[in-house]
Amino acid sequence: MLHRPALTLRRRAAGWALGLLVLGTAAAHAQSALAVDEIAPGVYVHVGAVAAWGPANDGDVANVGFVVGERCVAVVDTGGSARVGERLRAAIARVTPLPVCAVINTHAHPDHLLGNAAFAGAAGAPAFVAHARLPQALAERERHYLNAVQRDFGVPAGALVYPTRTVDGEAEIELGNRTLVLRAWPTAHTNHDLTVYDRRTRTLFTGDLLFVRHMPVVDGNLRGWVAVLDELRRLDVARVVPGHGAPGTDFAAMLAPQAAYLEALLRETRAAVKAGVPIQRAVDEVGRDIAKPWALAELFHRRNVTAAYAELEWED
Repeated sequence: MLHRPALTLRRRAAGWALGLLVLGTAAAHAQSALAVDEIAPGVYVHVGAVAAWGPANDGDVANVGFVVGERCVAVVDTGGSARVGERLRAAIARVTPLPVCAVINTHAHPDHLLGNAAFAGAAGAPAFVAHARLPQALAERERHYLNAVQRDFGVPAGALVYPTRTVDGEAEIELGNRTLVLRAWPTAHTNHDLTVYDRRTRTLFTGDLLFVRHMPVVDGNLRGWVAVLDELRRLDVARVVPGHGAPGTDFAAMLAPQAAYLEALLRETRAAVKAGVPIQRAVDEVGRDIAKPWALAELFHRRNVTAAYAELEWED
């Protein structure tokens, strides 16, 4: 079900003002359009740089995409900066003159939604759509996210664009002879994960419920994420766009490495807690072997162990 959250005037005004600023200065700061691939008829994806976590790419580290209907276009995630969002807008304009009627965010992490600013504006702005719990999550971490993006990617911090519609359960967006199904999931990668499914091509945008090559990041609930992966395996999909890493058609094979990592993280952390291993030691010792194949393990694995330990320490 789609809901229209009661946004504060301050946040709405901030989003519109930033949108006008971005639109007004886009020509002055012209960027080349993002490279996109048409992975299915009318479904376009730009794959972010998995291992380039730094200031060289303006926050272009997450996958972004768009789906073209007969009436309008829906965007799925917008990247880690307004600059990436501008380049995504340019890519859409090269493909179709149709307007963007929806910008869908799969979750609140800044590498997936700071590009929203490029699509905001006082007139003709699309609906910004997300999980019903995303506005609260974004409000609680707004300052942290903006500081982190400035620190990690060297991009200017600005106001965040909040959703104008939210999803609790399932909802549909009609693009003109093309329907997208949005599903809000229980707590997994975050407590506000949303997937986007294009019925026509059976293409699933998972957001960060699925990482490929990039180390998975636990920011919600490890046990919940393992359970959600079991549900994802049962979906009827022809192709999958993960939050990070290359799209593919073998969903089971794409899920397998992440499932193995999360299950081993769960098993080994649980054993450490039961054995009375203090968290400082657990962070150094748990999962060293299972972390090795993943890109950016040095940034995220120890954090994952910390989150898992905190979750499992009070397990019955």
